Order: sequence, then C-alpha cells, then structure tokens
Amino acid sequence: MPDNKDPLAEIRKRIDEIDRSIQDLVSERASCAANVAKVKQQQGETGHFYRPEREAQVLRAVMERNKGPLTDESIAGIFREIMAACLAHEKPLKVAFLGPEGTYTHSAAVKHFGSLIETQPVESIEEVFRLVEADGANFGVVPVENSSAGVINHTLDLFMKSSLTISGEVALRIRHNLLSKLDSLDKIDRVYAHQQSLSQCSQWLDKHLPDAERISMSSNAQAVLYARDNAAASIGGSMAAELYDMPILQADIEDEPDNTTRFAVIGQHLSPPSGDDRTSLLVFVHNRPGSLFDLLKPLADRGISMSNIESRPSRRGVWDYVFFIDIDGHRDDEVVRAAITEIEKASAMVTILGSYPKAVL
Repeated sequence: MPDNKDPLAEIRKRIDEIDRSIQDLVSERASCAANVAKVKQQQGETGHFYRPEREAQVLRAVMERNKGPLTDESIAGIFREIMAACLAHEKPLKVAFLGPEGTYTHSAAVKHFGSLIETQPVESIEEVFRLVEADGANFGVVPVENSSAGVINHTLDLFMKSSLTISGEVALRIRHNLLSKLDSLDKIDRVYAHQQSLSQCSQWLDKHLPDAERISMSSNAQAVLYARDNAAASIGGSMAAELYDMPILQADIEDEPDNTTRFAVIGQHLSPPSGDDRTSLLVFVHNRPGSLFDLLKPLADRGISMSNIESRPSRRGVWDYVFFIDIDGHRDDEVVRAAITEIEKASAMVTILGSYPKAVL
C-alpha cells in the first residue's frame, strides 16, 4: 500500500513540539530573572537591573555555541530580545537618543538594548547627556565615530563637560536608502537628509540625481517626515521607512559599502569586567616636546593595544590639548591600572570615561 503520510505534517508536528519547549524554557528563564531582581532588591539595589557585562558574556557564549544554520548575528539577536523581555517584565529601561524616532541612533539603541525599551527621543546630543545626568533616562546612546567621516567632535566635546560614564558601545552598519512616495527617480527634484548622510551618498546622488537639490536637515528621521509630506525624497534607514510608511525607492546608496558608525552607551554606573573590554580615557596634556610620547609609552611598554586616539583643544589653556584614547582592557585589570597611573604622572590630568564590554557584533 502507498504511504499516505504527509512528510510536512510530521515536520510541523515536530516544530510545534519544539515551540512548546522553547516557550516553557523562556518562561522559566523569565522567572529566574525575576528572582535575581528580588535578590538584588533585598541587597539594597534600586533603579534598573541591567548589567552590560553580564549581557555581553551571555551573547558571546551564545555565539560560541552556535553551530548554525542561523548566523551569529541572528542567534544573538534572538537572545538579546529574550533578555530584553525578561528585563522589561521587571522594569523597562528608559533610553535617550537623538530623535525623532527612526534615526540611526534609535536603531543603535534597539540593537543594543532590544525593542522593549522605553524610548526617550530628544532634539540634540546635549539633551541626551542632560537627560541621563538628571535621571530622566537610565542610559543614553550617542554617536562617537564613523568609519568614513571620522570622529563626531561634538560628542567628544560633551564628554569633557560630563560626569557620565561610558558603559557600553554599539557598532551599527549604516545602510542609507532613498525613501520616497514618488515612484520614479525622474520625479525627484529635492532630497532631504542629515548633512553627513548627504556627504556619504554624494557619489550616488551625483550619478543618479545630479539635478536634485540637496537639503540638509537636523536628522534623517526628520528629513523622512518632511519629504513624506512634501512630495520629495529623503535618505534614511529601514527603521524610518517602516515607522513613517515611506517606501524604499533605492536601497544601499551609500558610497562606502562598509560604512559603520560606533555609538557610546552613556550612564551613571560603572561596568565590571566582562572578559573582553575597552577603556576610554580623556587625557589633558601641556603642549611641550615629548608630551605625546610620554602619553603613549606606558601603553607600549605593557603591550596594551590602542584602538583610537583623537586630539581636541582643551579649552582650559592656550595651546593645551586633550586626547581621547581607546585602549583594550578594563580599568580593573592590573596592567591597565599600572599604565594609567604612569600616564597620570606624565600628564596634566587623566579622566577614565569608562571601561565597558566591546560591541558584540
């Protein structure tokens, strides 16, 4: 007799069984997370229960165990949302970022914290710092550097005046899309976007929209809103396209295919070591011969890798400078602590902006 068994039915039955098991385990994990929160409250902890070093450790372990077929990015994203849901069950995180909703900074916040955060979009990067300093938000997300445009000097200047610490970082692949309700490039005579996005897409715009006026806006999300209501085009990410119902007329129009922006997560709490950390320093030095050598030698002598160095006028004296330096390791590591102590002896002042887990993906 022919086998009338439906092979798809068997597979779907197994999927249903797996789904029930996953749901039971996720519920059990949420209960464990709730118990952790209770213990912390009994120990006198208040406020939020987010621990960046613990989340980084969990995500690294998830990716190390991953044998496919899902990518590391996919499996990490699933677990990040599970952790976010467990945390939100106790108390959602308030996260401030440069708004309106739909900016790349908003995308970075969601990538780092998950989609269940309580969003706090504000009108400027200064307002992000102010809101976190005033306890109006648990954390803020601010851009630090772009792979093609370099550092965001405005953000670095704000760190010089702030008491906040860097508690995490996010690396976001920036995919610029041309968004418009118009159905053809031929109909577009204006393109709205943040000035940096216009610059990062200039070659594509020169080739495909050479006669279109390019109009700078305070953010890409704001540009999308304006273009939507004024029969024009804008540059924006997929989140903005979805939020504001703006079709993607052309995807990935950025000139540099690996265009990536690094964001800092700022808050008021120090992050313990996670096992793979970065430390950001603010070092004030006098403009004298050998000052930069004295600054870098303690790092070189101890084999500490430096991933970034930028200088800015200190605004504390004529021709005095401040260096922003990123190094591998945590402030509690013995070798890092010894290097910082030696730098302090040679420099005018050292401020540790934060030690935090390196970006996971």
